[in-house]
Amino acid sequence: MSHPPYVIDQLISAKAIAARVEALAREITAHFHGTDKLVIVGLLRGSFVFIADLVREIELPVEVDFLEASSYGDAMHSSREVRILKDLRGEIAGRDVLLVEDIVDTGFTLHHVIHLLQARQPRRLKVCALLDKPSRREVPVKADWTGFEIPDEFVVGYGIDYGQRNRNLPYIGKVRFLES
Repeated sequence: MSHPPYVIDQLISAKAIAARVEALAREITAHFHGTDKLVIVGLLRGSFVFIADLVREIELPVEVDFLEASSYGDAMHSSREVRILKDLRGEIAGRDVLLVEDIVDTGFTLHHVIHLLQARQPRRLKVCALLDKPSRREVPVKADWTGFEIPDEFVVGYGIDYGQRNRNLPYIGKVRFLES
C-alpha cells in the first residue's frame, strides 16, 4: 500500500516520554503494592516499546502477556469493528492485571478489550495508556493512568506506526501530509 508523501514533526520528545514513564511506574507500583505478581497485558502492536520501558521501571514482580486487537489495519481511521488477532497465553482469573495501551482514540478497542478481560474475572483490572485523544472519543472509556493527552493529530513513533513504518522513532511525532 502506497502512502502519500509526509513529514513527521516531533510532538513529544524521547526525554519527556522517559520522565513520564518513570512517573507512571512509580504510581502503578504504589497502587499495586503488596501484589504477589502483576500481570501486565500489552495491547499489540503499538504498545510494545512503552511496555518494555514501563515494566523495567515497575518495582514489583511482573508477568507480561500480550493481546492483539485491531480496529485499524493499515488505515488511519478506526473501522469500529474490533477483532482479536492474538489472545492471552495465561490465565488472569483472581490476579492483578494492568492493561497497557499505546493510544486511546475513539475508545472502541479499549472498551472491547476491557469487557473481554473483565469477563475472565481478574482480582483488579486497571488501564495505563501512553497517549489519550479525548476529542476523538466515541465510547465512554478512560485509562486509570495516562502518559500524555494529545490533540486530534495522527501520530507515530515510540512503537506507534503508520502502515507499519515509524515504530522505531524514539519520540512521538505528528504526521503532516505534504501537498502533492
